[in-house]
Amino acid sequence: MNPTSETGTMYELPLQGCTPTPLASYLKALGILRTLAEQSDPDASGCWRNEHFVLNTRLDRDALIEFFLNDWKPTPIIAPWNGGSGFYPKDNRDAMKQIQTSSLPRYADYPPIIELGRETVAEFGLKESPKDKTLKAELLTRLRATLPDAALKWLDAAVTLTTEDTRYPPLLGTGGNDGRLDFTNNYMQRLVDVIPPDRPTAPEQSRRWLMNALFGEAVPGLSGKVIGQFSPGQSGGPNAGTGYEAGALINPWDFVLMIEGSLMFAAAITRRFHDEPGALSFPFTVRPSGAGTGAVSLRDEAPARAEIWMPLWSEPSRLPELKNLFGEGRATLGRRSAVSGLDFSRAVSLLAVNRGIRQFERYAFMMRSGKAYLATPLGRFTVPAQPASDLIADLERNGNWLKRFQNHARKDETPNRLKTLAYRLENALFALNQRRHERRREVQQVLVILGEIERYAATSSSYRENLRPIPQLGNQWHREARDPSPEFQLASALASLTTGNRKHPMPMRTHIAPENEAGQNWEQGAHKLRAWKHPDVTNNLTDVLATRLRRATQWGLPETPLLGLHGASAFALDAWLSRQTNDRRLAELTAGLALCDIPRGSGLSTGDDDLPAAYALLKLVFLPESDSGVSLKPAVAQKVLRLLLARRPTEALEIAHEKLRIAGLLDLPSIRVSGVDPLRLAGAMLFPISTKTLSHLKRGLGMESRAQRTA
Repeated sequence: MNPTSETGTMYELPLQGCTPTPLASYLKALGILRTLAEQSDPDASGCWRNEHFVLNTRLDRDALIEFFLNDWKPTPIIAPWNGGSGFYPKDNRDAMKQIQTSSLPRYADYPPIIELGRETVAEFGLKESPKDKTLKAELLTRLRATLPDAALKWLDAAVTLTTEDTRYPPLLGTGGNDGRLDFTNNYMQRLVDVIPPDRPTAPEQSRRWLMNALFGEAVPGLSGKVIGQFSPGQSGGPNAGTGYEAGALINPWDFVLMIEGSLMFAAAITRRFHDEPGALSFPFTVRPSGAGTGAVSLRDEAPARAEIWMPLWSEPSRLPELKNLFGEGRATLGRRSAVSGLDFSRAVSLLAVNRGIRQFERYAFMMRSGKAYLATPLGRFTVPAQPASDLIADLERNGNWLKRFQNHARKDETPNRLKTLAYRLENALFALNQRRHERRREVQQVLVILGEIERYAATSSSYRENLRPIPQLGNQWHREARDPSPEFQLASALASLTTGNRKHPMPMRTHIAPENEAGQNWEQGAHKLRAWKHPDVTNNLTDVLATRLRRATQWGLPETPLLGLHGASAFALDAWLSRQTNDRRLAELTAGLALCDIPRGSGLSTGDDDLPAAYALLKLVFLPESDSGVSLKPAVAQKVLRLLLARRPTEALEIAHEKLRIAGLLDLPSIRVSGVDPLRLAGAMLFPISTKTLSHLKRGLGMESRAQRTA
């Protein structure tokens, strides 16, 4: 046996040769811990720190090396169901024969298992691997019933037998092979390289390879063999070396320990809510998603096998704990399983925090280099210590709009414009999940893209035939997106517009896309409320204003339909009138915030900014009676608006002054227009204003002082 610490001391051994990427290196770390704990030190534990695996064990560095060189017993794995596995006439059988005839105790369990595999193949009369699915399932079922426990570890990791069919967990390809590369035969070949079956001690080259595999020490003489999908950088091909092409180059210990680590993953059959019966649920595995990475597009997703999230835990964990972790590595959203990378990023927080996981390394098995699959790293996901509210759940209302939108965007016939919007949305949602606090920028970005989707829906009858409107979002979206900018204040004010009439509320979103006023379905036939359809935001504002006034007159509403739950500050209005706003951003935020429930309140103000007297007087015409103190029909505001749009502001002021005087405001001053764009002034009439701004306007017109004198 290997020497261990007689005092019970635990050694902390940094394994610089075991890093989170590539996938082969991650699995190698699991293989080291698993075999060490099962065969020598049951108290061994490990964790991820400083981008490598840290092993805690009673074996010191030298003892660990001696354990693998002299005492470690490889797990006997076979795959008689695969071509190239060594069980058929055309297969390479050299390594298998050497293992079968070995007298080394460490290989003692292997020959009987190989022989059982041969007998089963002969019983089925097979001369080549079975191509018929039914025959293959029968072979697998027989092996599952007759193989000893030591060999079942591999079968359970590589194949899952269901009542309907045979399924293959994506980590190990299609039943333990990657194309023509059978993992079990190559495992035996690499075993012969590092532990020759006819030698009592491992060769010196094996020791050097092991030092490299464990501790990252440089070593010459790597093997020109293949490692398959697990390490794309070692697979060879174009740009793999200093020339145009290079062959594969691996450390044999990396391969065998990688396979040992893959046995930590045992497939399980779970019943998914709203999914097919007995759907395959593999630890930390979901449908491939392009979200959160620049390496994968929607077009890449279809041929990809799966996406797998490898946990990186920061506190030492023993083998039983890790087996439980990988055994329950399934995240749920409510009553359903997470099925995509975006789902997983939302659902993983509670599982991760409870298990001490701080990060996940994402991989997707992408089709590259023709039809070869490679475990492509998609980046690192850091788990927030304290999960924030799941805003994305709002998008699953209205018939699970988000899922339907994602599925529709992945259809071949879907226009590229919509595919691009879907890709941008998923990336923005992924970024929103990644940053759970102080995520104003991320929330705003999602809202902007949702607003773009709304505008797209307004112009695409095909979209409206296949999808319902975006669900109304809760006011938490507004609270987390809020900033003090004039653009956000003005957009919030517009998004809060209503008529004050329950029968005809006319929310802002009905001006952007042809929706009914509840926002649940599309308006059928001609839709006269849609008005937000111009590149220029000023034209959008004036068209929306004209539409609201016209419909208010048609409906017989007694006052202007310009109530707002959220009022703009004088600071924001002054920025608009003086052309100090970013109009593109204002338009983007308006379309997005129109989807939100806007809480009652007002924009942040930096002080009592002076507003043009012309604006103050005209605004009285467009205010409801509760704010202006006088009752004017919407037709008056319509007339004033037409004059402003005709660039006749002086006449507009005269009409406004006359109508307000007749309504009871007798002492209003005469006002001239100076330095204000009439169109800009017209657009400003649409913005609801805050109570403070209203008081500021009235003071400027002398209305509050007169009211005080009267009192």
